[in-house]
Amino acid sequence: MFAVLALALAPLPVLAQERTPDLHQTLAELAYVLGESHALRQACSGAGDQYWRNRMIRMVEAEQPDAALDRQIKEGFNAGFLFRRGEYPRCVPAVRRAQAVVAGRGRDLSARLARAKVAVPVVEPEPPTDMAEPARPR
Repeated sequence: MFAVLALALAPLPVLAQERTPDLHQTLAELAYVLGESHALRQACSGAGDQYWRNRMIRMVEAEQPDAALDRQIKEGFNAGFLFRRGEYPRCVPAVRRAQAVVAGRGRDLSARLARAKVAVPVVEPEPPTDMAEPARPR
């Protein structure tokens, strides 16, 4: 169920400052979904389960957000966690249905991020300056 979301969260080395405000918002929404997923998984697996928190940490590391986006992402995660923790403090059958809904939203947000075109500057390497002259044939 969460496999699609997990695959979509594979780190992509793109600097956050290169993203549009719309994509910043999408990242914050995805963080919210990760927070929800974390709370729902912990409801049935226990507080020691850190699967979705670790995914969140990897996303932040991959995005390298500036301070404002970092705060927005972390606030989104915490808000999603608190919302679902309040709704499902323990494991009940409805948790599985909620997980499916949350996974669907995560899949959609991940697909939106995957389709985004982000300009990544290409830096041409400078030619070496200390290279010896090639030997000439005699």
